[in-house]
Amino acid sequence: MQEFKITFTDHDKSVAVPHGTDLLSAATKAGIILNASCGGEGTCGKCLVNITSGKIKTDSSRFINIPGREKGIVLACQTIVESDLVVEIPKESVATHEHMSHWAEDFAKGVILQREGLFKPVPIINKIYLELSKPTVDDNTSDMDRIIDALKIRVNGLRLSTRLANLKHLSEVLRESDFKVTAVIAYKEGAMEILSFEPGDTTAISFAFAFDIGTTTVVGQLIDLVSGAILGTRIAFNKQSVYGADVITRIVFADEPGGMEKLNSAILDNINEIIEDLINLCKINAGNVYAVVASGNMTMMHLLLKIDPAEIRKAPYVPTLSAFPTMNAREVGINISPKGIATFIPGVSTYIGGDIVSGILACGLAENEELTLLIDIGTNGEIVLGNREWMMGSAASAGPAFEGSGLSCGMKAVSGAIQKVAIDPNMDVRFETIAGSPPKGICGSGYIDLLCQMLKRGAISKDGKINRDTGSRRIRKSENNYEFVVAFAPETGIGRDIVIQDDDIENIKRSKAAIYSAIIAILNKVGKNISEVKKIYIAGGFGNYLNIENSIFIGLLPDVGRNVYEFIGNSSLAGARMSVRSRDALDVTNEIYRNITYLDLSSEAGYMDEYMAALFFPHTDIGRFPSVRL
Repeated sequence: MQEFKITFTDHDKSVAVPHGTDLLSAATKAGIILNASCGGEGTCGKCLVNITSGKIKTDSSRFINIPGREKGIVLACQTIVESDLVVEIPKESVATHEHMSHWAEDFAKGVILQREGLFKPVPIINKIYLELSKPTVDDNTSDMDRIIDALKIRVNGLRLSTRLANLKHLSEVLRESDFKVTAVIAYKEGAMEILSFEPGDTTAISFAFAFDIGTTTVVGQLIDLVSGAILGTRIAFNKQSVYGADVITRIVFADEPGGMEKLNSAILDNINEIIEDLINLCKINAGNVYAVVASGNMTMMHLLLKIDPAEIRKAPYVPTLSAFPTMNAREVGINISPKGIATFIPGVSTYIGGDIVSGILACGLAENEELTLLIDIGTNGEIVLGNREWMMGSAASAGPAFEGSGLSCGMKAVSGAIQKVAIDPNMDVRFETIAGSPPKGICGSGYIDLLCQMLKRGAISKDGKINRDTGSRRIRKSENNYEFVVAFAPETGIGRDIVIQDDDIENIKRSKAAIYSAIIAILNKVGKNISEVKKIYIAGGFGNYLNIENSIFIGLLPDVGRNVYEFIGNSSLAGARMSVRSRDALDVTNEIYRNITYLDLSSEAGYMDEYMAALFFPHTDIGRFPSVRL
């Protein structure tokens, strides 16, 4: 098949692709991840590129809602390669990884910091040094029995096993090391497996990774299992986002020819790049990394393990499995020690995955005497209510709006994202961006601030429509919407206005209604009132910048005492990290997932009424929000 050379000039990269390849796929092959929240359907308008040379075929009908499109500017996902090409990619089209480190300080905070020291520091990998007696005529015990006898005293009577590969050269290892060896032992489902035998005493060298496999971001931490120290943290945007912003889009894509392979390769690239980066930074050998513990939602786990996720989106919404067996990491495709293991935090149901179970471990909800609520606001909204006696969880179909996807000027929480907004009585706008960079778009927390301020200044009505009669120059008619200009082109880092449109507000309104109504639905199901909840934990990357006061003002969160709320950062990663450091913590995750009752909102009587009532700012029943004055 004929191939063409695609040169991405501003990235100094080239790639050869077959005739008929779309430019989105070509960029991905070159290692350039473009914004494509619609999964390449051509509807989000985010993957704009500029063709400076070459022949293409493109679907021009997809260019609706792309303001100021110039000749040569096309959507990568709708553009087919028909010759060698030279391509320029605007900065705002790239899913950049820059300035992701600003989240690092939020990985362990508050209640999580208090709880990390509660679990006995017995990591899931244990190295035991043995100085064995040598065989004699009077002691002809087999090599393996000699090792087992020496280990039984040290592993608390748990069942020990090993694999054939470790036995084939055991005789040589023992005799070459003068019967002084280190057994590398992994904790697996309540038993112990000897992963390998290493000559001499290597007990001072042992590492593992904790991972949060999120729909939007992938976070990894390298942990020294001897000291328990976190040696480094890396965050990257999930490379699967090029195939869709949410799990449903990716499940659909997985069913296309070659789709599963692409999604699986993308997430493995994320994981292995983080591993390689951190082991190089810390100057350690990958062969001394013996375990990975990962938490993530059910779809992410299925795609990571290359398990068909199709049934997740079909009634009755049943995953292939929710508790995953410990596996050989190389079998999964994770590049650590060839003998290393991959362990996954169990999930509860299709939409309450291991990330939420991990979060419950991290915040201690399952051990609290008082009624506690955990809310993880990310690409999906998951909610768990309960205490040490019972737990009920549910998931809100919030969509990716709070991650900045599906909105005209939305973006992820990276450098240049508007994260805070204030509007004065004259409709003049002041804003802050992440890293203080010139604004490129608006992230989820910025949208919440913006809507709150627009409501207060009368720029939008309670039903979310932009007020056409304010007389402000910031409010104007666009092609299919009215819009409010947050930043004019000269103020921005992208050379054009940053706006919020009627359609954007409608999307955010639906997202906030989904989360609020899910909280109320769970409370109603168990006959509780929000006033009985003594602590509300807010988890997830979105919570890092969330303004509680403004979130209540627009009706995203219940109107309760502000001291009830506590941000806990990335609780999914924290739970995975606890499980790496302590097998007792890992055992608790198995108890948690068995003790959560899942509430399916789609079949819950009264939920739709709650949802419809929440499609106003803050709510149709203003009595639920006594602190809000409009």
